Amino acid sequence: MEKTLAEFQAERVAANERILSGDDRVIKRFFRLDGEAYEDGALPAKTKELLGLVASMVLRCDDCITYHVIQCVKCGVTVAEFEEAFAVALVVGGSIVIPHLRRAYARMDEVLAAAA
Repeated sequence: MEKTLAEFQAERVAANERILSGDDRVIKRFFRLDGEAYEDGALPAKTKELLGLVASMVLRCDDCITYHVIQCVKCGVTVAEFEEAFAVALVVGGSIVIPHLRRAYARMDEVLAAAA
């Protein structure tokens, strides 16, 4: 059964806190690098989050899809922009992306509704 949005967010926060409570520099550096990669630069954060969303769909990672949908909504991504990104993911990844496309639409609707 798929986690609710609240369950996903609570689990993610708790798991990340546990991971980052250790002393491994590589893990901490990777997490910092991951966060910095999505900051505004030559490409705006909104574009980078859409890129992350497409990559997550092609790689078929539902947790990553949920995370990037949340971040995209925070960056002001519109339904039309989501749909174009979803189309790119489908074309790049092929029909195996369709189950993740279904879940991405559901998460998009859920996150947009929660943000309204």
